[in-house]
Amino acid sequence: MEGIGHRERVRRMFAAIAPRYDLLNHLLSLNVDRSWRRFAARQLRPYLSSEAPVLDLCCGTGDLALELAQQADVIGVDFCRPMLRIGQAKIARRRARVLLVEGDALQLPFPDGVFSAVTIAFGLRNLESPERGLREIHRVLRPGGVVAVLEFSRPRLPIFRHIFLFYFRNFLPRLGEWISGVPGPYDYLRDSVQAFLNQHELAHMMEAVGFTAVRYINLTGGIAALHLGEKTS
Repeated sequence: MEGIGHRERVRRMFAAIAPRYDLLNHLLSLNVDRSWRRFAARQLRPYLSSEAPVLDLCCGTGDLALELAQQADVIGVDFCRPMLRIGQAKIARRRARVLLVEGDALQLPFPDGVFSAVTIAFGLRNLESPERGLREIHRVLRPGGVVAVLEFSRPRLPIFRHIFLFYFRNFLPRLGEWISGVPGPYDYLRDSVQAFLNQHELAHMMEAVGFTAVRYINLTGGIAALHLGEKTS
């Protein structure tokens, strides 16, 4: 895939693994990813309003959007059509209050200040510019709204960190390739997580683009972290 940009390379990668994406997510995380998404949805309850929908960016096959739809109307945006097709089938089966839109997280097709909350789960590090993505999130949030960024992070306990990194570097890419039948995507996962911001750095970036009351909660010892920030009224 030489000669193509980052965005198209990532889009093609997710399109290739879309048929087994959900299976791999749950298997490779030992099903912990489900509890992370449920936790994120619970943290948003105080901010949700019947007057404004929730936006789920980089929604993939819709797992977080389906959690959020138990509390509010949801619009999910992703740039990978095969992932959206799988998500649409899941939404139809559950008759959930979710509308899926094919779109670019860096150029959202929405006016300013329309969403009560915006979520992005395991997608911010995939953007060509995470900072631009956060600025776009800030733009479409209503004053008083909240952003929730769920992302892989840095385990805090040294012994736990060493065990996790061994699994992540050596075992996960091989198992991911074996199950998906596609070489490369789970090497990308490993490399992109290791290159991404740690908890403090992401919190600082969120503050730099204008979010206030920024805080984070480590999940499963810091394997993942949920960052929350508000748009000042």
